[in-house]
Amino acid sequence: MSRTTDIFLTALAPAIWGSTYLVTTEALPADYPITLAALRALPAGLFLLAVTHRLPSRIWIGRVFLLGSFNFALFWVLLFVAAYRLPGGVAATLGSLQAMMVIGMARGWLGIPIRAGAVAAAAVGAIGVALLLISPEARFDPIGIAAGLGGAASMAAGTVLSRKWQPPVSALTFTAWQLTAGGLILLPLALLVEPPLPVLSGANLAGLAWLGLVGAAVTYAIWFRGVARLEPGAVSMLGMMSPVTAVALGWLWLDQSLSLVQAVGAMIVLGSVWAGQRANQPSGSGLASPAAVPCNKVTA
Repeated sequence: MSRTTDIFLTALAPAIWGSTYLVTTEALPADYPITLAALRALPAGLFLLAVTHRLPSRIWIGRVFLLGSFNFALFWVLLFVAAYRLPGGVAATLGSLQAMMVIGMARGWLGIPIRAGAVAAAAVGAIGVALLLISPEARFDPIGIAAGLGGAASMAAGTVLSRKWQPPVSALTFTAWQLTAGGLILLPLALLVEPPLPVLSGANLAGLAWLGLVGAAVTYAIWFRGVARLEPGAVSMLGMMSPVTAVALGWLWLDQSLSLVQAVGAMIVLGSVWAGQRANQPSGSGLASPAAVPCNKVTA
């Protein structure tokens, strides 16, 4: 499969994640962030485990729980804290800094050289997200900002380490392991911190099914497949598709307005994502293309 096909397929994951805000606000009970995160991760992980019929070996258990924490448990909790304490635009803009963090972490953990074009694309993309989402009335809460930056760093670490540690299994199995681990971490935290959920309606159950089966199981399998085949910097730039989708759905579904500045921001984001794919493409010398690395190869 060509690199271009891998890019478009991987981009589907963050594009679908852009529906999370719409589904959460329109179909799920409010003020249960950790519980809902656990219900999103654990059932999806157990379902995939039942499909794949494979558990991690002893050597992989520690790594899987660390990745499950970075990619799901810690990331989702900090994401919800940032969402509660900051306007959505500020939280999303902080999250878009993940691309620059991935570039630095990939240099330290994978030895991938830092390319000026990749850094520039990531910086311009963050500016585009800010134009797309931040309003003049945006407030800046220190705890919310810390949570937003922490969530971006958590997902960045999970992305790079998911590339560094490639188990000899399919992307679907790797996703099952991480979702289950993340859910097992979140479940006791939810029971300790949050009150019991109210009786769930049909709309609530449908929302959870969408976020769990499609927004977690399917999309993260696509995402981790892309992580194994594409450069970490290129994958992280695709994450900027999520706020573009969120704004488009708000405009189409919720009849929200779309200003000229937001339209310009969306074009900047899309342009930076395209530029990021070109800037992160490996050259003929140095490291081999990630797509050339077999998915079943275990790296140290």
